[in-house]
Amino acid sequence: MRKVAVGAAVGCAVAVCAAAALVVHHRMKSSGKWAQAQSILKDFEEKCGTPISKLKQVADAMTVEMHAGLASEGGSKLKMIISYVDNLPTGDEKGLFYALDLGGTNFRVLRVHLGGKEHRVVKQEFEEVSIPPHLMTGSSDALFDYIAEALAKFVATESEGLHFSPDRQRELGFTFSFPVRQTSISSGTLIKWTKGFLIEDAVGQDVVGELTKAMERIGLDMRVTALVNDTIGTLAGGRYNNPDVVAAVILGTGTNAAYVERAHAIPKWHGLLPKSGDMVINMEWGNFRSSHLPISEYDQALDTESLNPGEQIFEKLISGMYLGEVVRRVLYKMADEAAFFGDTIPEKLKIPFILRTPHMSAMHQDTTPDLKIVATKLKDILEISNTSLKMRKVIVELCDIVATRGARLSAAGIAGILKKIGRDTLKDGEKQKSVVSLDGGLYEHYTKFRTCMENTLTELLGEEVSENIIIEHSNDGSGIGAALLAASHSQYIGIDES
Repeated sequence: MRKVAVGAAVGCAVAVCAAAALVVHHRMKSSGKWAQAQSILKDFEEKCGTPISKLKQVADAMTVEMHAGLASEGGSKLKMIISYVDNLPTGDEKGLFYALDLGGTNFRVLRVHLGGKEHRVVKQEFEEVSIPPHLMTGSSDALFDYIAEALAKFVATESEGLHFSPDRQRELGFTFSFPVRQTSISSGTLIKWTKGFLIEDAVGQDVVGELTKAMERIGLDMRVTALVNDTIGTLAGGRYNNPDVVAAVILGTGTNAAYVERAHAIPKWHGLLPKSGDMVINMEWGNFRSSHLPISEYDQALDTESLNPGEQIFEKLISGMYLGEVVRRVLYKMADEAAFFGDTIPEKLKIPFILRTPHMSAMHQDTTPDLKIVATKLKDILEISNTSLKMRKVIVELCDIVATRGARLSAAGIAGILKKIGRDTLKDGEKQKSVVSLDGGLYEHYTKFRTCMENTLTELLGEEVSENIIIEHSNDGSGIGAALLAASHSQYIGIDES
């Protein structure tokens, strides 16, 4: 009996030792995987590094490319498109004008009643319409018919006192936020689509012509008097409110910048110099690229698999369409190579663009002690539950790396523009203010991104110069700006507003 008892005790001890060994092995395995996950993150962080010395190189490269793009067509990755806007709003504009703002998966229609210097914007109304996904890759007629119908419905809601006289055409400012080769203030051919649109038969067509035909098909009597990019609309809206505005930047789904250039500093301009001496330039800076940009393997893979490989490299590093996707790709590698979410890769994590930048922003800015928002987002979007606090902290860190890189590169781009127009240094005794109008959901809603960008700009320019540089949020600048430009280019200018 005693022998059996001893044997049983020994058996138990062996089992306990085996279980303990298993636990140790599991811990070693999981700590090995944890180290692997940390190593993936660390490596990514190094690749995304934006020390101030590198940012200065990026800013200088931006200035060099601006010069090259102004010198000749195709001279640079920056298209530096001449906008034909040589007069920005002054505040004297009067009357009722419409605007159409097409810049992404939604478009807005606006009605703006302008009352001149005394009353400024008397009244504005708008409606937002989402574009069904099939129209983003369908035919040109289908897209523009859909837009014209929404516009006609909106016009039908005009209040009694605002009806136009029969001999007066309604006028529209058309903000079209895709690369266009402008041929006049009210015409331009589409160079290519970006932001998920791919409508082959519209490329090379005059977008104002396409919209006009669609309006004619449904009997809407309206004339497009200004075709502008959203960045130029933002610049016009900003200048209407502040005469010191020199540039505008959009940081939203996509990104772009426009600024006021001296007309004689545009070698490729062959027309008569405008009376104002100025010309607004649409940079199309999303297409900027430079060997100084911090590009990781994830960015390269994202670019290769995108609709426009090799294009819009700057946009893919800094804009709202792509930030969340970069985070997803790094998480996927951590799940695949370091079993970050357990033994199997979560199915939802395999879906490109499932993690949107607003989700990333919510996780990055989570201030709850146990990072509850991070846990909720992972569960709701990726169907990943039971994450530890330690894991959630890593995810916040990852969001921070991606957002910081984007914000700091945005600041370097702005510094490049200021350098090009000589606003990056202090002139003797001059205290001239330079205002940059900023618009876009990324800038407006992602507080950490915005703060990081503004702090980086101060770091790049130095405290003294920064005192004269103001970043101003121009809320819906592009829509109002388009209406203002329709007003300042109206066919009825000089005719009594009776």
